[in-house]
Amino acid sequence: MPYPAEEVRATVDRYHEVRRRIENGEEPDRFGALASFYTDDAVYVDAAWGRIEGREAIARWLVESMAGLDDWSFPVEFTAVEGDDVVVKWTQILPGRRADGSPCTQSGYSRLIYAGGGKFSYEEDVYNMVHVLEDIAVSGWTPSQPMNLPPERPDRRWAPGT
Repeated sequence: MPYPAEEVRATVDRYHEVRRRIENGEEPDRFGALASFYTDDAVYVDAAWGRIEGREAIARWLVESMAGLDDWSFPVEFTAVEGDDVVVKWTQILPGRRADGSPCTQSGYSRLIYAGGGKFSYEEDVYNMVHVLEDIAVSGWTPSQPMNLPPERPDRRWAPGT
């Protein structure tokens, strides 16, 4: 049985408020501020980094994976909620422009599963790394500080219960 729609929506609204604060530079821990939204046993699956298990590991990863990307932004386009499932459509924007003057942007989606108590038990981020790498190359972007690279062989298990 899904959680009450108002409870899920209130958590999503708080999640979006934290993301807004991150975008505006109001969160000193940047994406690390999102760690409180995950259950102790949450699973996070990222297209480049693979599967991360447990809130503590997710908290570290949220900070480590974003090192050097301080000048990137990730505005939310829309959110859909059905029962305990939440889909967030976002755009990834790099500084710099393509030769035609257009921005370097990529499309991304996150699926989250609400687990009650204002927390999610699962998140899967889907985006095209080929597009990201192409935009990095054409934009001339360089990291603002040393950055961390995804593992050479990430855990690609994406299903919530595996």
